[in-house]
Amino acid sequence: MPAPLVQVVRSGVVESVHLGDIAVCDATGRLLASVGDPDRVAFARSCMKPVQGVASIEAIGGSLTDRDVAIICSSHNGEPVHVRAVRDVLRRTGVSSDSLRTPAARPFDEEAAAAVRRPAPIYHDCSGNHAGMLGACARSGWPLDTYRARTHPHHRRVLPLVRRLAGAEPAIGVDGCGIPVHALPIRALATMYARLGGADEDTMARVRTAMRAEPYLVGGRDRDDTELMAATPDVIAKEGAEALLCAVSLDAGVGVAVKIHDGGSRAAGPALLAALDQLGLLSPGARRRLRPRLRPVVRGGGRTVGHLEPVLTRSRPRS
Repeated sequence: MPAPLVQVVRSGVVESVHLGDIAVCDATGRLLASVGDPDRVAFARSCMKPVQGVASIEAIGGSLTDRDVAIICSSHNGEPVHVRAVRDVLRRTGVSSDSLRTPAARPFDEEAAAAVRRPAPIYHDCSGNHAGMLGACARSGWPLDTYRARTHPHHRRVLPLVRRLAGAEPAIGVDGCGIPVHALPIRALATMYARLGGADEDTMARVRTAMRAEPYLVGGRDRDDTELMAATPDVIAKEGAEALLCAVSLDAGVGVAVKIHDGGSRAAGPALLAALDQLGLLSPGARRRLRPRLRPVVRGGGRTVGHLEPVLTRSRPRS
């Protein structure tokens, strides 16, 4: 059963409680700790992008910079810095932006959205990931116009990698951007991140290096994954839709997956930060820097009248 993870306090009264599940695993797949149901199945959504990025980067080859790799693994805000980075990947791989099949969108970031005239595929938060797929297809000689299809050779390359890293067989659906999306138990997602963080393979090391070097390109302004990676250099984190958030501590070799049951993304960041803190994976400096994200404010009438606060208590599996 899901467990209370984060509560919302307004004017001293608990107004709402977000339920969810958390799994903590090492690279062997061993469950180290959990909250709620670690076997709960969830679509990985954009938390799969670092793994999808591995497949794209392997096909493209060594011409990519850290900025290129980070934007390929991103769910970006659509700020100008992100759009430039997407265009750089397309230009470097010889693909036109007209080939992007991300749905036309406005930037996720409000300031950036106000500055654009109309929705466009390149502003979609998945456009960097799609640019990487298109580059991989161009280098491999595969069709560009059908790159989102589940049967496309690129996704047939991604699937074995997902199986190997997660240690489980995924169910497959359609993501919001139109590509295949993999559903897995959250303990398998935690295992996948632990393995992504510890694998010796060159491409996975490139992903780790790039996401640590360019955290702003992975998300952007006011994003949980960007802020966490900026504050804690040994952690790689990635947000996914419907309040899924995954991370790995590179030093500890521990993967963590958090899923909020109601899809309320405001609760995912505080829950992950609380889990990392309880595991001893946040330094005092990181804890201070991330406190506003651990306890986000609740406003009323333009002023602070409350906060979100984690209430989770992790359990350890029986030996």
